[in-house]
Formats: sequence, structure tokens, C-alpha cells
Amino acid sequence: MKNVPLGSTGHDAPNVVLGLMRIADKTDDEIRELVRTARDAGIDFFDHADVYGGRLHGCEERFAQALKLTPSERAEVTIQTKAGIVPEGPYFDFSYERIVTEVEGSLRALETDYIDILLLHRPDALVEPEEVARAFDELEAAGKVRAFGVSNHTPRQIDLLKTAVTQPIVANQLQLSITHSPIVAQGVAANMAGLEQSITLDGGGILDYCRINRITVQAWSPFQGGFFTGAFLGSDEYAELNAVIDRLAAQYDVPPIAIATAWITRHPAKMQVVLGTTTPERVAGAAQGSDIPLTRAEWYELFRAAGYRVP
Repeated sequence: MKNVPLGSTGHDAPNVVLGLMRIADKTDDEIRELVRTARDAGIDFFDHADVYGGRLHGCEERFAQALKLTPSERAEVTIQTKAGIVPEGPYFDFSYERIVTEVEGSLRALETDYIDILLLHRPDALVEPEEVARAFDELEAAGKVRAFGVSNHTPRQIDLLKTAVTQPIVANQLQLSITHSPIVAQGVAANMAGLEQSITLDGGGILDYCRINRITVQAWSPFQGGFFTGAFLGSDEYAELNAVIDRLAAQYDVPPIAIATAWITRHPAKMQVVLGTTTPERVAGAAQGSDIPLTRAEWYELFRAAGYRVP
């Protein structure tokens, strides 16, 4: 398993991590097998959110109940969670009260004294950076959160937070797969007229912004064709892409899911791939893509086969 820098923390983390948004209905044994498979593959980084599981803190509770981590076992893993979504709205809430309340709930659900990384889940249009800063300062001073980041944020939204927040923003979790890669594709087709791919949708190059500012990009839904539209692997809708993936999988002697992972991990931004599967075999297969040395020609061939324009 290849490690990458985790923002500006000075610590490294695996470039493939296990997301746990779908474990609410899994048995203790199934959760333990999933986590054991991840650990065997070198994954010691686990991604949660307060809203995962159909009720607040549902998946966080299942994780803690199934694993019953001892203090020494807890110290061996990185636990990341998120706050800011109010599901019954739905709406977003980055107020001091909401952030602190949800972190306290996550600590109880996860049965831990600290969260390694807290992400603000989706941008709150009514955000007041001073309230976020107050919450972050209090949580950090109490030792309840060790590092902070965001999810689905644009460069200017991050800059706005930084007008008051003093802690480094160490991660930005963004949707990214071969077939859903506007954060990559726009830059490739920059300055091309009449091409939708060249339109900037994220406020001005979020991927480059994160690289410049030492913010680790975490790629969620790495195997989804679009916004929760189903997986592209094995789909007839992406026949050309799957033909290329299958050929490269045979060439590198790995399952196709490893090639889909490698397309992201090959990027010099040193991103993390957030797996959402609950199938241990798929976790093990995806982990094999951690350090596959795709050539530039292979990387761009996959990009073109996914339907993107290379001028």
C-alpha cells in the first residue's frame, strides 16, 4: 500500500481508504471481515459521517459496536468523520452549535475520545467563518479533533473559511472517477471554445488549488459513472472504457477495479481513493491499484475512452 502526505499534518496516510457509509445493516461479523480485509491490504484509514446509516451516527455506532477497539487498537487507525448536513431538511448547517453537537455525538457513537480528522460535509451557503473557527478552536483545544478539512468545497469557499479558521485545511473530499472527472477534465481542455468540458464549475481549478495549498484530495464514488448513477465497471454503457480497463487489468495481472483505482492514484496530486463497497473482495481488489505504475499513454487512453476530449 502506497502512502501519501496527509495535507500539511506531517503525517502520511494510505492512498486507498475505506468508506463506511453502507454498513448500517451489516452484522458484526460482516463489518469485522470488511475491516480485516482492509487492514490486511494496508488500509488503516476509515471514513465516516454523522449522517451515514439512515439515522444520525448510525454507521459510526455499528463500526464501534462491531470492532470494540481497545485503546492500543484505536491508536493504530485513523478515523475521519464529517458534520454539517441536516438530513431532515435537507439543508446544511455550519453553525458553532451544530458542529460541536455533532462531534460530541460522533465521539459517543464511535466510542472514542478523539477524531483524527473532521470534515465539513457540504458547503453551507449561510456559513459564518467566525462560528466555524470558534468550533474548531474549542474542539482542538479539548483534544477532541486533531485535524480539520472539508468536502465538496470550491477554492473560494475554502478561502472564505480561512479568513477566520487558523487550523490548516488538510483534506477536501470530492467526487472523482474516470467517468466523473470534471476537476481533471476542465484543465485538460482549458481555453477551448464550444466544449462543455472546458467550462469551469468549481470556482477556478480546485485540483490545482489543493495541490498548491497542500490539501489532500479524497476521491469519493471512485467507481460511479456519475452522481450515484451506478458503477461504470462492467457496464455496457461504458463498453469502450471497459475494454481498455480489461486489457490493462490483464497486462498488470490485477482485477479491473484495481485499474479504476490506479487511474486516480497515478495522478501526481497524491490523492486518496475512498472505497464505498462493503464487499471484502472488492476492497482487496481495489487496494491492488494503490501503486500500479500506469504510463502517461495508458492514463490518457483511459481518459479518452471515458469520453473526454484530449485536444
